[in-house]
Amino acid sequence: MTQAVLFLPCAAGVEPLLADEVARITALEPHDIEPLRGGVRVHGDLRCAMQLNLHSRLAQRVLLELAWGPYRDEHDLYDLARRVPWDDWITPRQTLRVDSTAQRSPLRSLNFANLRIKDAVCDVLREVAGERPSVDTRFPDLPLALHAGPEQAMLYVDLSGEALFKRGWREVQGEAPLKETLAAAMLAAAGWQGRAGDAPLLDPCCGAGTIAIEAAQLACGIAPGLQRRFAFERLGPFRSLLPQWRELQQAARAAAHAPEVEVFAGDVAFRMTDFATRNAERAGVAHAIRFKTADALQRPAPADAGVLMLNPPYGERLAPKGQGQAPAAARESFEGGGSSSAFFSGLAAHWKRHYAGWTAWVLTPDMKLPSLMRLKESRRVPMWNGPIECRLFRFDLVAGSARREAAPGDAE
Repeated sequence: MTQAVLFLPCAAGVEPLLADEVARITALEPHDIEPLRGGVRVHGDLRCAMQLNLHSRLAQRVLLELAWGPYRDEHDLYDLARRVPWDDWITPRQTLRVDSTAQRSPLRSLNFANLRIKDAVCDVLREVAGERPSVDTRFPDLPLALHAGPEQAMLYVDLSGEALFKRGWREVQGEAPLKETLAAAMLAAAGWQGRAGDAPLLDPCCGAGTIAIEAAQLACGIAPGLQRRFAFERLGPFRSLLPQWRELQQAARAAAHAPEVEVFAGDVAFRMTDFATRNAERAGVAHAIRFKTADALQRPAPADAGVLMLNPPYGERLAPKGQGQAPAAARESFEGGGSSSAFFSGLAAHWKRHYAGWTAWVLTPDMKLPSLMRLKESRRVPMWNGPIECRLFRFDLVAGSARREAAPGDAE
């Protein structure tokens, strides 16, 4: 099996969780898995690349390192890309696209850098086959990713194609949806793996249902990449491995099972609960989630103990039952529905009365949320929701007041 160095980018703060996930999926030795800032480098092979695309819930993409070296300008990048035997990867009848990122780079134009990489690929193929491939900016056969640092440049093949948070089941998304990879990171940070020994899970502000669907797929042993296609399936080095890829897919289908732990979800708006239910049907887990339209401030606990996992609206409140907005517009400001501080203090009071013995995990950009809820967090995990810096707060709920004053110097 051809050896490969892979890089799996992920959200900031998720790197150690992703490294653990890579170890579970691939059974590689610890020295082959290297957490870095912004992702994890994996020393594996092409089979590992296929496994990670199929099974990783936390990675944003699976990138294969192709060429790297020092550079000063776009012409050096052209020379870097010319070293790759591109005819091993695609034919002139296939397409490509180049995307780039930069960090303290001397380049004046990333668009020009992309153009020079494309020129190198086309020139190599023209010399070998007498023809050049074309560019497809939407669904290329060969998606390339360039990262230009201050002195070194790295060129990758994006083996995933579309980002891995696109699991293949979402048709329409609600306003500001939580990405599936971030929902999975919340579950991983909580140590909730959908095993028989895990406590039941409830998302009382489920929105599009992303957290509940990720949880239900874990509880059912469903691989996140089973419903979608990947770029590597169209690339030359993987052609001889396609029978192995079909075997991996078949093994993943055979591994699915009845849910081992209960998952509950719901929303104050009937339309959003219905929307989440339809998403769960497309994801194949509608049977594994018990949806209920209910206000999070009034919903009784569905079990004696469990895990609350939620990403409440940021400064907004979901519309109440019966309002006729489409899912994409089914949020309203707290005006008329109470302030955010009133909502969160009311939520904490409801939890103290009805959820004693539960553990709550709340993702929010509001660093003062524990004060708003008059609860003392037992843990805070830095996470990023896209460009928004957040914290995942853990609250261990007991009856009555659960707040104590933070000691001076309490750190994350």
